[in-house]
Amino acid sequence: MYNILLFTDSGVDDSLALMYALLHPELNVVGVVTGYGNIKKQQAIENTAYLLKLGGREDIPIIAGSSGPLSGELATFYPEIHGPEGLGPIRPPEGLGEVEVYDINKILEIVNQYPNNLVIVGVGRQTDLAIPFILYGQEAFETVDAVYIMGGAFLVPGNVTADAEANFYADPIAANQVLEKARNVFLHPLNITNKAIIPPAVIDYLAENSQSPFKDLIKPVYDYYFEAYKKNVPGIQGAPLHDVITLSALVNKNLVKYLPRRVTVELAGRARGMSMADLRPKPEPEPEETLDWIGMEADIPAFIEDFTLIFMGAGKTKG
Repeated sequence: MYNILLFTDSGVDDSLALMYALLHPELNVVGVVTGYGNIKKQQAIENTAYLLKLGGREDIPIIAGSSGPLSGELATFYPEIHGPEGLGPIRPPEGLGEVEVYDINKILEIVNQYPNNLVIVGVGRQTDLAIPFILYGQEAFETVDAVYIMGGAFLVPGNVTADAEANFYADPIAANQVLEKARNVFLHPLNITNKAIIPPAVIDYLAENSQSPFKDLIKPVYDYYFEAYKKNVPGIQGAPLHDVITLSALVNKNLVKYLPRRVTVELAGRARGMSMADLRPKPEPEPEETLDWIGMEADIPAFIEDFTLIFMGAGKTKG
């Protein structure tokens, strides 16, 4: 069983990642940090509260994250991809009631509650992952077992620019801080997540047969996302679920092959947000503690099988 603190923005793929985490019998979500990203912070909080309510996990604390990047720039949102509310065509119902939201200090409280027994999973912008280092120093995540991140692109194009992946591009300062200061970081970049395509036939099967509390959401949310992808990537055969494969890699240790390299992020200019590493067979030597683990290959059939099994929902939704 892995205790996870999930950092997310509750757009489509982030929301599917949260559903996956709530459904997986080997994952215990101990908190959700919800900030800006594909949608605005407040909408992300409402989406998270809605999904936790559907999953019967209103006991999980929601932590309010950032409204924008560390630079102070205005954030860019993507309703054309994630829908006006971030869940495709779905609108969370009004009247969810009073939702208790914690401030950023709750992060350190949770980290201290699970010493050497916590994995941080960041599938949104890196801002909220960087803030604990700013507030509490280098030791903020000293007792965290590992940090799993969806971000970056190596040897493939970016998705918001020619060079940069969206999570790193939105706040390159934060992404660089996290990669510099966090230890035991596992990166899941576009070179594997772009291939994490769930076929529409799998979604149709789940829409008919899933026993999960999210059954009625899966197909409309996925279909909206897939339609957006078809406009941007002609000929694509399904929607890639970047954030779900990041979680799947945590519990399925043979799913992704990693390469140890030091990773930095370009902070400005035309290559802003670009993730950089020395990928030569014999790179310049770096201190072992500075190395990150870059996902280079993934077993996509195994991922599809895992996704289907978990979203069938016969397992746990209660912690």
